[in-house]
Amino acid sequence: MRIVIALGGNALLLSGDRPDGDVQRANVIRVATAIAPLAHEHDLVVTHGNGPQIGLLAEESTVDPELSAPYPLDLLTAQTQGMIGSLLARALHDALPGHRVAALVTHTVVRGDDRAFARPSTPIGPSYPRELAHAFARFRGWHIAEDGHGGWCRVVPSPSPERILETETVQELVGSGTLVICSGGGGVCVTGDRGVLGGTEAVVDKDLAAARLAQDLKADFLLILTDVPNVYADFGTPGQRPVLDATPGQLRAGHYAGDSMGPKAEAAARFVAGTGALAAIGALDAAYEIVHGRSGTLVRPDLAVG
Repeated sequence: MRIVIALGGNALLLSGDRPDGDVQRANVIRVATAIAPLAHEHDLVVTHGNGPQIGLLAEESTVDPELSAPYPLDLLTAQTQGMIGSLLARALHDALPGHRVAALVTHTVVRGDDRAFARPSTPIGPSYPRELAHAFARFRGWHIAEDGHGGWCRVVPSPSPERILETETVQELVGSGTLVICSGGGGVCVTGDRGVLGGTEAVVDKDLAAARLAQDLKADFLLILTDVPNVYADFGTPGQRPVLDATPGQLRAGHYAGDSMGPKAEAAARFVAGTGALAAIGALDAAYEIVHGRSGTLVRPDLAVG
C-alpha cells in the first residue's frame, strides 16, 4: 500500500518539553522506531507538524534587533521544514539501513480569495500581556486574540489547501522506492494568482494538507498519528467514550474541537469521502497496529445506498 502519515506536533516535542535541539533529536528516534516497520511493507510519505518550532522562530524574529521587520511566515515555515525534515531523515536513515529517504521543502497553493484570510484564527508564537499584544497589533499590523489562559497572542489565517506544488516530484520519488518527508507544517503557504507564486502571512493546517496530498498521490491509506489512542466522543466529559469505527458523515457529525481533534477528523473525512480509501487516527507508538486494524479509529467510506 501507499500510506501518507501525518505526524502530530508531539512527534518532536512532548507536552512540557523544552524546545532544545537535543530534546528533539531524542524524540525523533521514537518516531522512526514507530514507523520503520511500516516502511518494510509499504510505500510511505511522511508529513509533520511544526507548531512549537515555528512559534519559537516567530518569537525570536519578532524581537531580533538586527531585523527591520520579522521574517514572514512563509520563510519561517520553510526554515522549520528544513530543520524537522533533516531530523526525521537522519533518524529514518538509521532505522532503515539501505532504504532511500529524502526530505523536501514543499509549497501548498491556496486561493487568494479564501474566506479564511478575512478570519484569522490560528495562534502563532507566544502569549503576551494585553498591552504588549495590542502594541504589536498597532505597529506590526497583527491580528490578536485572547488565548484562553489570560494572555493574548497573534492569530493568522489558515486557508484550505488547493494542491501541493511538488506532488508530481513526490510521486516520482515514491515510485522509485524512496521514503519521502514533505509538507511540513502544512507546507509553505503560497498563492498562485496570475501564475506568480506569492508568499502569505498564513499557515495551512498540517492534517488538511496531508489529506490533500494523499488524495492527489492516490494513496491507499491516510494515517494521522497523535498523542491519544483514538478519537473520543464527548471528550473530557463523564460520558467520554472511544470511537473505534466511523464514516466521514459520522465524524463530521461529532463536531470535534477545532483546536484539537477537529482538523484531524475533517482531514480523515475529506480523504475517505474523496477517494473511497481508508484513513485512521491513533497514537504514534501504535502506528503498525493501527494500519493492521488492531488500534486507533478506522475511518471507512459511507455504505452506498441501493
